[in-house]
Parts: sequence; C-alpha cells; structure tokens
Amino acid sequence: MNFDVIILGGGQAGYVSAIRSSQLGMKTAIIEKNSIGNNYLYFGCVPIKFILNKIKILQSLKENQNLFGVNYNNINPNFSNIISECDNIVNKIKNNILFLIKKNKIHIIYGNAILKKHNKVEVIKNNNIEEHYASHIIIATGSTNKIWKKNIYDKKKIITYKEAILLSENIKDITIVGSGYISLEFVYLYYFLGAKIRIVEFNNTIFPNGDYDISKYLEIYYKNIGIEVYTNSIIDNIKKKNDKVFFDLLKNNNSIKNIKSDAILFTKDEDTIPNIKSIGLENIGIQVDNNFIIVDENYKTNIPGYYAIGDVIRPYSTINIASKEAINCIENIKGLNYKKIDYNNIPRHIISNLEIATIGYTEKEAIKNGYQLLISKFPFNSLNSAIIYGNTDGFIKVIFDKEYDEWLGCHIIGKNIGNIISEVMISRNLETTAHEMLNGIYSHPSLNESIYESIISAYK
Repeated sequence: MNFDVIILGGGQAGYVSAIRSSQLGMKTAIIEKNSIGNNYLYFGCVPIKFILNKIKILQSLKENQNLFGVNYNNINPNFSNIISECDNIVNKIKNNILFLIKKNKIHIIYGNAILKKHNKVEVIKNNNIEEHYASHIIIATGSTNKIWKKNIYDKKKIITYKEAILLSENIKDITIVGSGYISLEFVYLYYFLGAKIRIVEFNNTIFPNGDYDISKYLEIYYKNIGIEVYTNSIIDNIKKKNDKVFFDLLKNNNSIKNIKSDAILFTKDEDTIPNIKSIGLENIGIQVDNNFIIVDENYKTNIPGYYAIGDVIRPYSTINIASKEAINCIENIKGLNYKKIDYNNIPRHIISNLEIATIGYTEKEAIKNGYQLLISKFPFNSLNSAIIYGNTDGFIKVIFDKEYDEWLGCHIIGKNIGNIISEVMISRNLETTAHEMLNGIYSHPSLNESIYESIISAYK
C-alpha cells in the first residue's frame, strides 16, 4: 500500500506525528508491533504520575491530620484499588488517542516493521509479510532497557521501571541503582509504601544531571527521612537466594559491605537505549552513533526520505520533547516554516518526596560556557505564600548572565512547585530580562512570587 508518510512506532512521537501529518493532508500510516501509546501510556509517565498524585493527596492528609481530627494510622490505603483506577485512566487516554487516530483517518498496521531500500517497509505479522511504501518514513520506535547483566534480569528480583509499579506493594526492602529522573519518582513510591530504600549512584552526587545545590539538598533531605544514599558507588557480585537478592556494595571500587534486599531496581538514565534493533537500519545504511540515529536539525537521516525523532535520536528524551519533534518533523516535510526547538529551554518536573523542577543551564554548565554569573537562592521558608500553604522545604535558584541580563537557568526543589517552571520557560523563550521580570506584579499568595524574590536578591 502507498502512503505519503509512514511512521514506525505508535508511542508519543509516533501518534503525534501521524495526527499532524494527516491534519496537513498527507495519507499516513502508523506501524506498531504492540499497542498504541507504548511505554508512555503503559509503563511511563501516565501510570507513575497518576499514582504519585494519589500519594501526594495522602501525604497532605498525613501532614494535616491533627487539623482535621484524623488519625492517619487508621487509614489503610488500598493500593490495589489505586492500580485498578490507574488502569482505567490508561484506558481513557488510550481511547482518546485511538479516537484522534480514527478521526484523522490514519491507518494502523500492526506487526514488526523492517526498513528496506527505495522507501519500502516490510511488515511481518503471523509469518505473513506485507509491503508498504511511502515518500517519507519516520523512525519513532522509542527506547528500551539495557540490563548490564541480562542473565540475572528475572523481572521479579532484578527489575526495571516496567515491573516496578506492579511489584511495589510486595517489596519491603529495595535497592535503586541510579538517581536520575525516573529513579527519584520510584523513591517516592516505595517510601510511601513503607519500604526500606537505598540509592546507589555511580557519580559523586545523586541527581547527577541536575544543579549541584539541588542534588546536595536532596541528598541531605533523603538521609534525614531515613533513605540510605551511596554515591561514588556501584553494586557487584549479585546473587539470588531464598527469595532475596545479595550483592556487594563498592564505594570508590572498594567493597564496603554485603547487602541483602528484596529487589534491585535498575533505573539509571543511561540504561535506557534506543529501540532500533532489528528494524533494518543496516539495510539502507542509516548512520548511528552510540546506538542513536544521527539526524540533522530537521530530523533527516543521512538517507533521503528517512527521518527519526524521539528517544532514538537523543538520550533522556521526554514526551514533551518527542511531541514537539514530531510536529516539527512533519511541518518540515510539508515545507512549512516552524520554530526549531531550543533544547536548553525545556522544563523538566520530577515528583518525589520533594519535587524538582529545572530548566536551562546548571551553574556548572553556565560557567563552562564562559558566562559571568549572577546567582540567587531563595528559600521557601522565607516566602510568606509558602508558609501559608505549608510548603517551606526547599528553595528556588536563578542564574543570570551578568553582562547581558540573560536568564540562563532556574532550578527549584520543594513541594507543589511544578507550575512555576512553565513561567520560566515562557520568559526565557521571550528573552525576558531580570529588569522586566521585576516590573511584573505576581499573584498573591502564590509560590510564583518566589521568582520575584529570587531575582531581586540576585540584583540587590
């Protein structure tokens, strides 16, 4: 069958690009080997964010139990019901996606896709081979997990994020390897469920891709609530025995103790790799670098007519990045003018025991890029609005260029701070200066007032 556009993969990047393609009048097909929505819908953002939001409600109730005359110890959350409701939410979102696909007359072809020369894609399903052709073929097959010792990965004691939610209620002692974006959210989940938690991080700080001040504050906070944190550390000599897992903990390559745990959760960001195996890249000569497909600024590969977006082209991609890449890729194919993504101005939001929101340069990155900096950290316990809402943990850190007044970065740790970072994104996108930010009047009481307080502290 002939199409204008064929997209390999029905995840976030895949279905968003398909919808935009159809909206622009192109005959479009998605080839998907599993289910529309994929990791984002079934294992990633949707289920974990839904569950963590319910945990936030219970956490708020626990912190305010005396005000409402409630004994939190008498509350027995039914985690099975939370999981069941999560499944309902997943199905609602899936049905919304399928409705949009049907509304836009997009073809869904189920099976394993293999790229061939001359803009051909073979689809294998039930030992049958179909051939489809398109002027433009987009690779959006997402990512998968890389387990460094596949022989021990049993999905019960050695697990990844795909198993971590469903098994979580039965795990009372867990070792989490890595402390990136995914890891910190699972720390919150297991902490709520009462598990003993230890974090093992290879780098010298947890949350190693974040700003140093955020990382150190979080590490201290974790230790104060009983979470064990081991930096400059790795695990080795993993063995399973009597429904437990044993391993050696090595710090600076020296063994410091042998540990027994119910499970080991591998969540290092670098353990997520592009899902490009067996899709035929070698058949047509598409270039890759360290497993990532090489593309130009318009998402074109080195082979005309073939494109790539999402997890297959860059590490640590997220659904908001993948969605925008999908739209831009399609609009480029259609010959439209579009604004290219500023990858340094993408907000990230982590829901954990303390939430983290971050955008732009860290202090270390800004210095490395040669900027002269104006920096301010403003603690939430000094903000009246935060005191009113009971959100006094944490701080906001702003980084400005001293010479041109450019807003280089913003990093926040605290409670209920996710919405603040979008204001920073818009301000940076409009190249708003500190002077312009200080001339605004912020709503009160709101945590957004911390932006004003932190900027005025930097320029005092």
